[in-house]
Amino acid sequence: MNTSENPVIIKDTTANPAPMGLLGFGMTTVLLNLHNAGLYELNSMIIGMGIFVGWIAQIIAGIQEWKKNNTFGATAFTAYGSFWITLVTIWLLPKTAIGADLKPDEVSMGWFLLMWCIFTAFMFIGTLRLNRALQIVFGSLVILFLLLSISDFTGIKAIKIIAGIEGVFCGLSAMYTCASLILNEIYGKSILPLGKV
Repeated sequence: MNTSENPVIIKDTTANPAPMGLLGFGMTTVLLNLHNAGLYELNSMIIGMGIFVGWIAQIIAGIQEWKKNNTFGATAFTAYGSFWITLVTIWLLPKTAIGADLKPDEVSMGWFLLMWCIFTAFMFIGTLRLNRALQIVFGSLVILFLLLSISDFTGIKAIKIIAGIEGVFCGLSAMYTCASLILNEIYGKSILPLGKV
């Protein structure tokens, strides 16, 4: 009896999760950095977007990227989704009874942001094998985290405002990449170029 069988090949027909992850990252980054640039105070709009779009949408996209065997996408979206829920927790925990004495100071926030800068820097190196659009997203995100950490370490508010302006650019570049992936797939041609490497 021949026990050998032909291998079963399963074709992945699921949608690309990257646009949703990029949208979650891009929109929340723009809105937070409009605050950093001084246009409005931190409020429940940013917190709500951070929880539901920054955290949940990116985590879902990261899990879907994992199912597609995309280590870069899975790591990026789950990491930055986790960043958002961590940031919201940092904002809200000191306002609770159990966290009243746990408000972070500027130095600890500087280190927090510097660690994210380092992580983003090696993710940026990964984009050098992908496309120009992602290089812009991750390169500008490295600069954003660096500026925000310097602002916290030094207490210079002008640096935070500059970071806010740069962060709006970073978020818009992610939204452009999201739109590019969607429209290029729908139209079957390069409507918004990604800048292939």
